[in-house]
Amino acid sequence: MIINHNIAALNTYRQLSNNNAIGAKSLEKLSSGLRINRAGDDAAGLAISEKMRGQIRGLDQAARNAQDAISMIQTAEGALNETHSILQRMRELAVQAANDTATQTDRNEIQKEVDQLAKEITRISNTTEFNTKNLLGGGLNATYHIGANQGQEITLSVNAMDAYTLGVASAQNQLGAFVAGATGLTASAFSNEGLGRGLSAQTYTIAVTHNAASTSEISDTVTGGADISGTYTGDRNETVIFKVTGVSSNQVTAVEYSTDGGTSWAGITVTGGSGSSTVTYKGTTITFTDDASNAVGQSATYQLNARNDSIQLKDSGDTNIGSAVTVYADMTSVTIGDAATGRTMLISSTSLGDLTSGTATQAVTQQASSAATFNNDGSFASQAVAVAGVDVSSQAAANTAITTINNAIERVSAERSKLGAYQNRLEHTINNLGTASENLSASESRIRDVDYAKAA
Repeated sequence: MIINHNIAALNTYRQLSNNNAIGAKSLEKLSSGLRINRAGDDAAGLAISEKMRGQIRGLDQAARNAQDAISMIQTAEGALNETHSILQRMRELAVQAANDTATQTDRNEIQKEVDQLAKEITRISNTTEFNTKNLLGGGLNATYHIGANQGQEITLSVNAMDAYTLGVASAQNQLGAFVAGATGLTASAFSNEGLGRGLSAQTYTIAVTHNAASTSEISDTVTGGADISGTYTGDRNETVIFKVTGVSSNQVTAVEYSTDGGTSWAGITVTGGSGSSTVTYKGTTITFTDDASNAVGQSATYQLNARNDSIQLKDSGDTNIGSAVTVYADMTSVTIGDAATGRTMLISSTSLGDLTSGTATQAVTQQASSAATFNNDGSFASQAVAVAGVDVSSQAAANTAITTINNAIERVSAERSKLGAYQNRLEHTINNLGTASENLSASESRIRDVDYAKAA
């Protein structure tokens, strides 16, 4: 008889402990509904299950992204539906004006309505937004992430749909200051009825030609008593590329600088002092002034040659580059050029109309060493403002206007068709994402969820 060890009791206790542990695990699985509650339950299964869960949640969010994309597209398409209605009314008025039973007084009254309709088309273009993003101003390049993984996306761009772009309005142009991070100054935008169309997102080529023998020759002739840092380096007659990016209806957010052949254009940076600069357009001078102090040195003129569809930058005195370089201090601006001998800087642009003159208080900066920031509160850009609709003031003009409006209707139709195609595509995308999520959820369930028949 063994007195010190009760083997039967120990065996009973061990079996009871094992059964309690198994029962506890079974109860945990039954109560949670999961076969894997911790890594110890199934280490490999847990890793696979978590990866699948990430995929499932990604697919579900992608479906919501696609729904949001459809909402954005529907917003844009709804606005274009009204643009279509306006164009149809304009065409109806053009047909009416083309009939010689109408007097000149009648046509003048028709013209008034056409003008207002053109302004409304531009207003719709510039104020149609989704989550504060302008949709019809020409700056929308939307990327929709419609998958669970990186790079699974589609891109949609929407063209400008204002009256000027559609060709059913004449326009004036607004001009503001060229801004590059100036501090302590306030930009004042020019006021005009209607809303404008800014620069398009494209590359502008600037031909820079000069006769300076060396970089030092430029630096030695700077006037104005300011400190100079940085230099202009590169071959004569080189080309500088301005790439306009980040464009929305009334705003250009950045301009990138580079040169052909990789030649650097570091620019000239000026510190200290004060100054002012003017913009001359068709004989109208617009002044940009540092309101803190007076000008130092010679002011510079930025002259726009509208008929040549370009912006020309030159020294106001047409002086030789070897004899003077203008310096504005707080404005950190240096202008180099000589129009008399053809040494100019040219920025190609879209065709410009009449300019509304005015005055803005803002620094004018030309610094090619870094990206320059443009704001709508005086951006250095020509903005088209719809001020008159297509001409229907005579029988011949009204007859021509019918074709012009037809072309505009076709452009809007093409844009709406594109939006509709994207919407239909996204609807199929949502269906596919739902199917994928459902099947993946079933697979994940077989790994992670408990089988009640076995667990009981």
